[in-house]
Amino acid sequence: MRLAIDEYDPLLSKETLDAFSRGVLRKPADVLGAQLWDVGDVEGVHFSVWAPHAKRVAVVGDFNRWDGRRHVMRRHDKAGIWEIFIPHVAAGAAYKFEMLDQHGHVLPLKADPYAKQTECPPASASIVAPPLWRAWHDASWLARRRTLPFDAAPLSIYEVHAPSWQRDAEGGWLDWDALAARLIPYVQDQNFTHIEFLPVNEYPFGGSWGYQPTAMYAPTARLGSPGAFARFVDSCHVAGIGVIVDWVSAHFPADAHGLRAFDGTPLYEHGDPREGYHQDWHTLIYNYGKPQVRQYLIGSALAWIDRFHVDGLRVDAVASMLYRDYSRAEGEWIPNEHGGRENLEAAAFLRDLNNLIANEHPGVMMFAEESTAWPGVTRKVEQGGLGFAFKWNMGWMHDGLGYIRQDPLFRRYHHNKLTFGMVYAYAEKFILPLSHDEVVHGKGSLIARMPGDRWQKFANLRAFFGFMWGHPGKKLLFMGGEFAQWNEWQHDRALDWQLLEDPLHQGMQQLVSDLNRLLHQEPALHQRDHDPGGFAWVVGDDTHSSVYAFLRYGSEGAAPLLVVCNFTPQIRDDYRIGVPEAGLWREVCNTDSRYYGGSNVGNGGEVRAQNIPCRGYAYSLNLRLPPLATLMLRAEGNP
Repeated sequence: MRLAIDEYDPLLSKETLDAFSRGVLRKPADVLGAQLWDVGDVEGVHFSVWAPHAKRVAVVGDFNRWDGRRHVMRRHDKAGIWEIFIPHVAAGAAYKFEMLDQHGHVLPLKADPYAKQTECPPASASIVAPPLWRAWHDASWLARRRTLPFDAAPLSIYEVHAPSWQRDAEGGWLDWDALAARLIPYVQDQNFTHIEFLPVNEYPFGGSWGYQPTAMYAPTARLGSPGAFARFVDSCHVAGIGVIVDWVSAHFPADAHGLRAFDGTPLYEHGDPREGYHQDWHTLIYNYGKPQVRQYLIGSALAWIDRFHVDGLRVDAVASMLYRDYSRAEGEWIPNEHGGRENLEAAAFLRDLNNLIANEHPGVMMFAEESTAWPGVTRKVEQGGLGFAFKWNMGWMHDGLGYIRQDPLFRRYHHNKLTFGMVYAYAEKFILPLSHDEVVHGKGSLIARMPGDRWQKFANLRAFFGFMWGHPGKKLLFMGGEFAQWNEWQHDRALDWQLLEDPLHQGMQQLVSDLNRLLHQEPALHQRDHDPGGFAWVVGDDTHSSVYAFLRYGSEGAAPLLVVCNFTPQIRDDYRIGVPEAGLWREVCNTDSRYYGGSNVGNGGEVRAQNIPCRGYAYSLNLRLPPLATLMLRAEGNP
C-alpha cells in the first residue's frame, strides 16, 4: 500500500513555521492540530503536531482503523513540526498521534494539544471539529464591553460548576442548551452581572472540577459541542449577562494521553522535578521560558475570547506560578538567575498575556487568584505590574469568615478582622470572593459554619452578606450560597434545590437578589470601589457592641450610603451615628426584614438626621439596630 505521506505536498509555509518557532503565532490552533482543508478539489483534513524529538509520528483514527502504518507524517526539521493532509476525512472523526521517541520506543497514543473538540471522558481521543457556529447576536454587547470602564461598574459574579448546578430528571448533566434555558433566567432573577464557570475546557478526572485540563482549546464534551457552548455565551450576552471562565495555566495533569513527556521528552514541562512537578497536586508545571509553550498558552487564552466571546478569564493558582519555592521545602526548588524565589519567566508570561488582551480586547477582564503580597498584580504592565484587571482578596475572605463563625459573645476579641481589610483595600483592585474553595474539603457550607441556633445562623449569614455587598470591592458568590445550602458542595450531584420550600432559604435567596439590585442602583456601592475617597469609617472601634458603620460615596452628585452592621443578637436602641448630610436618610436595605426571614426590627424605613454632632460629623442619626443585621441608608436630603 502506498503511504499518504507521498501523496500531497507540505501545506505549512516557511513563514508559518518560522513564526511558530519564534513563538509569535497569535492563533496557533488555526494552523496546528486538525484543520478541514481543500487541496484542489479534494476535501480532507490537514494534521500537524509539534514533536521535535520524536523519531516518527503518524496520525491514527477511526478513518484508518487506528493503524499507525497508514498515515505517517512528514517532518519539518527546523520547526520540529510534523504534518500530513489526509483526503476524505471529515468533521467528527476521532484521532490521536502515534509516536516513536528518539530512541525508537513506542509512546502512549497522544491527544492533540490543539484539539478544538474531544471525545467525552473517559474516552480521550481528539475530534476533528466542524466550523464553529457563528450566528452571533451579541454585537451590541461586545461594542458596549469595549467602552465600559469595568472597574467603576457594578460587578457581581455567580460562580458555577456547570455539571452540578442542576441535573436532569435522570440525574444526568444538563447540556449547554438546557443550561441556557434554566441558568440564564435564574441569574437574571438573582441580578448577578456575570456567570463564572469553573474550567470548561476538557479534563479527564471529574474530581478535579476542570482544574487539571488536557485540552486547553476545547470545551468539555460532557456538556455538548463547542458550538453549543458558543450559543450559550451568545444567549447570555443577549440576556445582559457576562461570561467568565476559569483558565488554568499553572499546571497540567500527568495523564498518559496528555502533554506529559509529549514526544518522549519534557516538551511542555520542565525536566527537573524541582521546577516541573507540583507536589501538592501531582501535576506538571509548564516551562514558561520556552517560546512554543508560551505561544500555546497565550493562544488558548485568546481562543476563548476570539472564538467564544467570553468576557473574562480567571487565572487559577497564580501564586504557584509566581514563586519557585511554592509549597516546597528548602533544597526542593531551584532559585532564579539572581538567586531569588520569584519565577521570572512566569511573571513575564503573565505580563505578556495581560498586556496583549488589554490591547487587543479592551473590556475583557483578567482575574488573578493570587494569595500572596506580590506587588502590583492589578497595576498596568507599563507601570511595572502584572496587568490583571482584578485580584481575588483572599485575606478579606479568610478574615471575614474567621470573624463571622465566632460566637457573638466573643466577637469583641476579633473585631479587627473586619476592619483590617481596609488597611490594604486599595493596594490592588479586589474581588471579594466566597468561592467554591470555601465550601469543600470539610470546611462546611457558609450557613453551616455560622454560630447559634437555626434562626441565628440565617441572621448571621444575612448580616455578613450585607457587610460584603456594602464593602468596597467587586463581589463573587459560589452557587448554593445564595439560598444557604446546608451541605458542602459535591461535584457529582446537584445543589439541594428542595431547600427553597423553606421560607428561610427563600428569604436568603431574595436578599442576595435585592443586594445585587442595590449594587446596580446605588452608584455609591460600585463607582469608587478602588478609590480611597469612596469610603470612610464612621464606627470602626466599637468592640464592646460589635457594631461597624461606614460611608460609601459615588461620583460627584451620587447620594452617599451609610452601612451599619450589628453582629450581636441584641437589639440596640438609640444608637447614634454621625453622618455628613442633613435631612432624610432612607433605609434601602435591612437584612432583618421579615421578607428575608428576619424579626423585622428597624427604623420604619427612614430616619431624619439631627443637628447633633457625632464622631466628627455635624449631623447624626439615632438608629434602632436590629439583631445580627446590616442596614443600608441612603442620604436623600430634604425632599
